[in-house]
Amino acid sequence: MRPQDWSAPTALRPATTAAALLLAVAVLGGCSETSRLQVGADVGPEPTLVEPVRRLVPTVKVAKAVGWPADTAPVAAPGLEVRPFATGLEHPRWLQVLPNGDVLVAESNAPARPEEGRGFKAWVMKLVMKRAGAGVPSADRITLLRDADGDGRAELRTPFLENLHSPFGMALIGDRFFVANTDAVMEYPYRSGDTRITGAGRRLAELPAGARNHHWTKSLIASLDGRTLYATVGSNSNVAENGLEEERGRAAIWAIDVASGAMRLYASGLRNPNGMVWEPATGVLWTVVNERDELGSDLVPDYLTSVREGGFYGWPWRWWGRHVDNRVEQPASLPEVLVPDYALGAHVAALGLAAARGAAVTTPLGGATDGMFIGQHGSWNRSPPSGYKVVFVPFVGGRPSGQPVDVLTGFLDDEGQARGRPVGVAVDRRGALLVADDVGNVVWRVAPR
Repeated sequence: MRPQDWSAPTALRPATTAAALLLAVAVLGGCSETSRLQVGADVGPEPTLVEPVRRLVPTVKVAKAVGWPADTAPVAAPGLEVRPFATGLEHPRWLQVLPNGDVLVAESNAPARPEEGRGFKAWVMKLVMKRAGAGVPSADRITLLRDADGDGRAELRTPFLENLHSPFGMALIGDRFFVANTDAVMEYPYRSGDTRITGAGRRLAELPAGARNHHWTKSLIASLDGRTLYATVGSNSNVAENGLEEERGRAAIWAIDVASGAMRLYASGLRNPNGMVWEPATGVLWTVVNERDELGSDLVPDYLTSVREGGFYGWPWRWWGRHVDNRVEQPASLPEVLVPDYALGAHVAALGLAAARGAAVTTPLGGATDGMFIGQHGSWNRSPPSGYKVVFVPFVGGRPSGQPVDVLTGFLDDEGQARGRPVGVAVDRRGALLVADDVGNVVWRVAPR
């Protein structure tokens, strides 16, 4: 059976009304099963993997979104400083740095999802997302930020592209600008220095969406030769509890021919892939993936991995290689299940990814010049919370080498409330790190002191 053949049956035990009611109580009052691991044990190429924990009420520990008090900011690693590059944005999620130094930020949130909004459990999850700061309407806009005087703060902020549909990933190939809406890749003409794009654009390729559209974000990257776009599409559920037909074309990375819009499956079994980069030393595609929930505070680790063309990474039937998820009816056979390269920890919600080669900001981070920055949006279902920071994973010879280094922390206050949540990351033209914060509504800039 091919991993993209979603016609096989699946069977999960649906959540009972009583469980959903308890979950609602948990959202408001807190309910958790505490981690059994030492800090960092579930990070690296060989993470510690404990036995799954199945509970009537899954672990819920939501950091209430409160925003940044006046004159406060995240905490940068020693030798670095952080300042706001732009403030007062509307749920900034993703970043793209143009060759002329302009910075594009996708101000976006989930579209209307009527199918996912049905039932008591869906209502509870809306409470969770609202408390976590994800309940605001989507601005459906890409904004251009320009720092013409080089002082590390954008003095120009202007709408670049409007009336989109939950935009996320962006890519530039020559004089063509591409946006991954939640349901399609759009193409627009672009000239260097443009501050605004008008017109309807061309609908290059359709992406899986629909009335449920559980993981709505679609990331985008262009191939090194500019002939192909790669788009991520997350799963339509946690572990296919809505049936495999709902997962058709999802939990995958798709390759899109730029000339024709023709699509082919590049890799599958990736529950919710997000940021993608080309590793500079090898030219290999890497991505970060959010793994499945409701197996306890310590499972399953989100991960950073190279992506093999035609590779299958296990979702929904397997996790971290050979481990079986018995909540899903198993098929008679599966393709080879690839083991991810590097665990990032359970429920950190790794989203942003940027290659660090040549970035000035790496100098104070242990001396490594190669590696990747990762924006960890933060958990809502782990005790204690995980993520809520930006980390740097050093690379040697095109592979991860060593433990992650904290670059930006302090997104949670002393009471466990979220002042901010990092999402997209990008390296600007001067080698500083930019971080989109969708709760603080800020783009932060991290640079050497």
